[in-house]
Amino acid sequence: MTWNEETLRPIVEQVLRRLSQGGDFHKETDPSGVLLVRTDTVRCQSFEGRRDVRLRDVTTLEEAPRMAAGVMEVEGTRFPWTLSYDEYDVVLSGTLEIRVGERTYTGHAGDVFYIPKGSSISFCSPDKARYVYVTYPADWQNG
Repeated sequence: MTWNEETLRPIVEQVLRRLSQGGDFHKETDPSGVLLVRTDTVRCQSFEGRRDVRLRDVTTLEEAPRMAAGVMEVEGTRFPWTLSYDEYDVVLSGTLEIRVGERTYTGHAGDVFYIPKGSSISFCSPDKARYVYVTYPADWQNG
């Protein structure tokens, strides 16, 4: 095999993609911008040093500048949060509870939550919930 730019470019691009995403989950990217993430390959990381709340963003601002997505897990916990963005949560497994004041809404695999910007809620799970989150805007920390 002859090593030239044509043969090396795809290899280097693949390595750079894996490095940029941490190489710990499967993501396919089409030149058109279409992405496919295999959520069962996503390994979540501790959030704010907590062991009972873990997450992993699966898109970057370069890939999706308007919307963000990731996988989150909460386990036997209550995690209060005030949203500065709109969010959809799609439950993959377990029981996800969203508490709003004194009211609790319970979701199971396949259920979808919508949480509007400005909501003060708690993410809860009596077992271990795994879900996909989608936020708008993508740059929610600076938006």
